[in-house]
Amino acid sequence: MTTREEIEILVVEDEEPIRRGLCDVLAYHGYKPLGVENGEEGLREGLTNRFALILLDIMLPGLSGFEVCEGIRQKHPHQLIIMLTARGSEEDVLTGFRVGADDYVTKPFSVAELVARVEALLRRSGRMRREEQTAFRFADWEIDPANLEAVKGEVKVELSAREVSILALFLREQGRIVSRRMLLQEIWEVPDPDRIETRTVDMQLAKLRKKLNHDETQLIETVRGAGYRFAE
Repeated sequence: MTTREEIEILVVEDEEPIRRGLCDVLAYHGYKPLGVENGEEGLREGLTNRFALILLDIMLPGLSGFEVCEGIRQKHPHQLIIMLTARGSEEDVLTGFRVGADDYVTKPFSVAELVARVEALLRRSGRMRREEQTAFRFADWEIDPANLEAVKGEVKVELSAREVSILALFLREQGRIVSRRMLLQEIWEVPDPDRIETRTVDMQLAKLRKKLNHDETQLIETVRGAGYRFAE
């Protein structure tokens, strides 16, 4: 059984006080952090070593966080990556999802929020590996959780563990409205979603719908003011 002391997390952050603080927080909570200060180092570490999770700032000297994320994702498609971005930079968040980020945390962030996001992503990924290995159909797509991909004829797209879990939830609730509150509780494992305001759900769904919308068929529809619905 893996202990937290064996869970290595790469922190790519150019601001030394923030980098040191992140590493200290992670170490305090029992993880094994490694901090690097620029994009080149982050990419090199991410490509040559395997980390349970990578915390990746967007604004870095040399290679940007987007370039680092994209480079790591090409070689290690299942690598868990949380991007750090300035508050309100919606375009940064969307770009981060497009290049392969699993989640994002906005600056300034609280220690509690950061640790909660890290733990939820690690927990969700581990649970998916153990319990959600059975393939299933989502409309015309064959979803393969073991290989994290969706296949439709000759078309194949990569999915994250979280995206597989989202599709499984919509399939279970087919025809019913799935609220953002339900998604935050069940997928992001936020214990009290009514107390936070976030666009994370909308941005993640936008990315997922784009992946599965190659033939212009909108499988997950928006129900204004209520949430989303899978109505094949």
